[in-house]
Amino acid sequence: MIIDAHRHYWDPSRLSYAWLAGAPASLQRAFLPADLAADGDASLLVQAAPDEAETRFLFDIARATPGTLGVVGWVDMEAPDIAARLDQLSADGGGLLRGIRPMVQDIPDPEWLRSPTLDDAFDHLRKRGLVFDALVDGRHLRPLLERLAKHPGLRTVIDHAAKPDIDTGGYAAWATAIARLAQMPDVYCKFSGLPTLTAGGADVVALDPYAAHLFDVFGTSRLIWGSDWPVVTTHATYDAWKACARQLVQRHAPGAEAAVFGGNAVDVYSLRVRNDP
Repeated sequence: MIIDAHRHYWDPSRLSYAWLAGAPASLQRAFLPADLAADGDASLLVQAAPDEAETRFLFDIARATPGTLGVVGWVDMEAPDIAARLDQLSADGGGLLRGIRPMVQDIPDPEWLRSPTLDDAFDHLRKRGLVFDALVDGRHLRPLLERLAKHPGLRTVIDHAAKPDIDTGGYAAWATAIARLAQMPDVYCKFSGLPTLTAGGADVVALDPYAAHLFDVFGTSRLIWGSDWPVVTTHATYDAWKACARQLVQRHAPGAEAAVFGGNAVDVYSLRVRNDP
């Protein structure tokens, strides 16, 4: 079974997604399960709005959509009642809440992750066994490293390989920073989002050095494939990116397809699949 560990659904007629105003016009509409024929892949849904109501919206979709294994949601991590908010979200999800993702890349302060007001939130994520999904880019990698050093044992997944600047020669700085993070045993990385970072889209040649480095520093047990659908559609189809990713895995980690395309997501997010008791 293939698990798409990074899938979005959204509906601007029901909820507010401020970032969509600056997004390509093709994304400025609702994207729901009926819009995606994904060959029966299972999925993990990921928040797209800084709103607990959107997390509950994803819970509703997950309950109604076969093959949806969990939700990475959003909570106000600076709220004084963060523990109660996490517990309420977990209860409302009935086991579907598997992680939390603050939208770090959209927060004006690039040093936000260093704020001491976040200490309790990260401790509460760790205590509850929730994953921290890190939506970051190169500006945030040093603050992220410092933040995670305060919370050993917190499972963290870096979304979209921290968005390397593939078309602008940003490989060296990205490679050094991501390798430092990979030295932390509880840090994982999503093999996702890469087609939208290069004009070529799902281009095996352009993405090859980045894939090679990710497998070198994270190995085969800490990389997790995700589509980043529907964002990926601005540069490639769902199937084109999946085929490209499969080629890259076969090239750099032959025999690891089952882990990267499902097994690692099950382990990291503690997902229950159909065959589980």
